[in-house]
Amino acid sequence: MNQISIIGAGIGGLTLGNVLKQHNLDFTIYESAPEIKPVGAGIMMAVNAMQIFDTLGLKEKIENRGNKIHGIFITDEKLKTISTTNVLALEKKFNSCNVAIHRAELQNILAENLSFENIKLNHSLQQIEKKENYHLEFENGFTTESKIVFGADGIHSKVRNQILKTGKIRNAGQKCWRGLTNFNLPEKYYHHALEIWGKGKRFGFVKISDQKVYWYALVNENKFEEDLDLIETFRDFDSLVLEILESTKKENIILNDIIDLTPISKWYTENLCLIGDAAHATTPNMGQGACQSIEDAYVIGKLLENNQNFNFVFEEFQNIRRKKVDYIVKNSWTIGKISQWQKGNPIRNFLMRSIPESLNQKMVEKILKLEM
Repeated sequence: MNQISIIGAGIGGLTLGNVLKQHNLDFTIYESAPEIKPVGAGIMMAVNAMQIFDTLGLKEKIENRGNKIHGIFITDEKLKTISTTNVLALEKKFNSCNVAIHRAELQNILAENLSFENIKLNHSLQQIEKKENYHLEFENGFTTESKIVFGADGIHSKVRNQILKTGKIRNAGQKCWRGLTNFNLPEKYYHHALEIWGKGKRFGFVKISDQKVYWYALVNENKFEEDLDLIETFRDFDSLVLEILESTKKENIILNDIIDLTPISKWYTENLCLIGDAAHATTPNMGQGACQSIEDAYVIGKLLENNQNFNFVFEEFQNIRRKKVDYIVKNSWTIGKISQWQKGNPIRNFLMRSIPESLNQKMVEKILKLEM
């Protein structure tokens, strides 16, 4: 019998493990994958997440194994700036900076800190039932009981589907390719992330280590066909984009639909709570998906400092986190629509350019500030 089970060793589940470890609580993490391996290419850990990793003593390790990013630019196809987010003032304020890193690298740092013994790989949850405790059955035949369960098992969460029986997945009508490549970026992009907006498509890239560049490309579904040639599709973008695409091996590219979760009314029930994408999956347009699951883990930890009653903690947790994640899900969806306009782009770009940077900073600060 487990005291606490965490379903899913993604970034949220692993961060929660690190938080519970700080509280000397006994837990086991169950992960469906046979190993923590490089899926999902790169990721950006924003200042809010990095502040939390600081409290876990992991900030420097993550900075050393990733690449610090001091500014984020949105540009048009010819790399002319549409909007700028300079993070320097906020870095000073919060004593942290954005870090771009390989997703598997980050997961490994979080897992190493738990010394792996609390993590059971190759345990894919098949069924969860509430009796006196929660009964967990895994596809490999293993069964166990648990008093407290955290569903950190992503947007298609089995914990959510089987226990809370809720969650409608929305499709944004966009296809997203993600790639990793060895590429020498021009020096001016060493510590900046770029997102380039075209007509019904966009392309982003960021350096995640000495040699590696992580990129993503999105097109509207109505322009998608099975054998779509990305180089042809982005022919009207700056030549740098084409060079990045040409340098990438086919096997280092993954293709996904852009989806999120319609907000659900409750993230918890007796002795069970969802965190991260299982509770409030967002589209990636604000770079906050994983960061918000890290904030979830952090807030749960802060609440546990004053009260070890999990049911009280779960209720408080949702009260504290609800507003911010709903704001991010909603805004991210809107940005996704605006950035993929197929016509009227000069007007869009003009309007975006006319937003004062101070207003932009305010919105960014609202997201980077922790609730507790």
